[in-house]
Amino acid sequence: MTSPVRPGRGDAWTVDDLQDLPEDGQDYEIFDGSLLVSPHADVRHGAIANRLRRLLDRQAPPGLFVGQDIGVSARRSSYVVPDVFVARESALERGGAALDPADVLLVIEVISPSNAGRDLVLKRHEYAVAGIPRYWIVEPRKQSLTVLENVGGVYREAAPVTASGTWRSDHPFPLELSLADIF
Repeated sequence: MTSPVRPGRGDAWTVDDLQDLPEDGQDYEIFDGSLLVSPHADVRHGAIANRLRRLLDRQAPPGLFVGQDIGVSARRSSYVVPDVFVARESALERGGAALDPADVLLVIEVISPSNAGRDLVLKRHEYAVAGIPRYWIVEPRKQSLTVLENVGGVYREAAPVTASGTWRSDHPFPLELSLADIF
């Protein structure tokens, strides 16, 4: 593996440094100036994220975009990539290295055993502080979805969703989904 290009000694990693990293099958994120490296998700993780993206995309109204593989950055020293997100379509037209959190209505993370702490602690903190209104945590092992709502910069549990039945919500848009369709 090629070593990532490093910023100057003692300098924090920034969003701008990401463009100099190799395309080597690793996922790169930045938390408070520190580079976080992890392997790409496994097949099951990817399948769950893709199914969820397709289910939401079918229900999203005009003006909203359901996507994957685009990072969110509230400040130059942090850059995180949700597994799935819902953002205003206008954010894509502006371009740039990352989405502005003000344009993101929902982020979704599918928990992987290898980096669960990153999703449950670091990303949860980053998304909350950035003001993203909703954060969904999908746990494949439990076949569950936890819906979190941002209240004053901290996420609070709004709804636990289990595999039985259909779940309906008005946020980030009117939708319904069955976890059986995801898992």
